[in-house]
Parts: sequence; structure tokens; C-alpha cells
Amino acid sequence: EPESLKTNVKNKKPVILAHFHGDELALVALTPIYKIATMTSTSRDGQLMTTVLKLMGGKTARGSSTRGGVSALKGLIEHCKNGANSSFAVDGPKGPIYEVKPGVFELSRLLKSEIYAAGVFCDRAWHFPKAWNKTYLPRPFARILVVWFGPMGPIQKTDDPRSADLAKSLQNQLFAAQRQA
Repeated sequence: EPESLKTNVKNKKPVILAHFHGDELALVALTPIYKIATMTSTSRDGQLMTTVLKLMGGKTARGSSTRGGVSALKGLIEHCKNGANSSFAVDGPKGPIYEVKPGVFELSRLLKSEIYAAGVFCDRAWHFPKAWNKTYLPRPFARILVVWFGPMGPIQKTDDPRSADLAKSLQNQLFAAQRQA
């Protein structure tokens, strides 16, 4: 864990914990440690994730880039301003998998927050091969290792959140963190 991540969390300065979509179930255990807030979809899967995160002390804002995205982003910003850190699946809500979308950079710009890239390793899990995001559910007593890279940002007002260079840079950090995990 980078020192700056520890310092920001200790000082209650919101950070963005970026990850690929399939890793979200493995990262749920970090909810109480990092005081996680995230966006969840308005689907049944999103309701299930919302319930689990709330039971663990997390916060959610419902919506996605295809439905209710603006209100969800506003809700996420509000949670972060009130002491939460954002967990952000950068390649959602519908993929393509491992392709970083601009939302994470927009959030960084609005919150003036640094972005940390997560690489996740899970030694045993149930896999769902038909899922577009290659999601998996860690088995009981699975060993999970999370490696953090960064920080990146905060993204400035003069930066374009849709920049291919920003997306490629974060994607490279995510892949590097994954390889190290």
C-alpha cells in the first residue's frame, strides 16, 4: 500500500480506488477498512451489491452511465465529501472489459482526489464464464492479495476526462498492479 494512500485515508482525504469490473466481489472485504462508497446499477445485481455493502458499513449511489448516471455520480460525490472513499469499476457498466472509461477521471477532477489502481489475486474462487466482466466470487477462506499502484492525479480542470492518454496510463497501472498481485 503506497504511503500516500495510507496518509490520505488517515487524514480523511477522499481517494478513488480504481479496479476492473470483475474484481468487485473480491474487494468487498475492504469496505470497512477504506470506508467505501460506490455506484451500483439499478438492476437486481446492483440491489444485491447495495445490500452487502451497506451491511459492511459501505455507502452506495444507484445508477450507471446508461440509467441515472448523473444522480448516481452526484450521490457518490456527496458520500466522498462526507468521509467515504470511492471504489470505482473503470470499465463498466457494460464493457468492453479492461477498457478504462472517462467516469473515473471526471470523479477525480470533481473531488480533487488521487486515483489508486488495484491489482487483485484470489487463490480460489467460483468463476462465472458467461459474465461479460469475468467476475468471480472468492470461495470461503480464499487468500486475496490486493496490490495498489499510484497515485494518479488528481485530474485537473484543464485535463480532458475523455483523453485516450489518461485512459491508457490508468489501464497500464491496473495491468501492472494485476501482474504484481
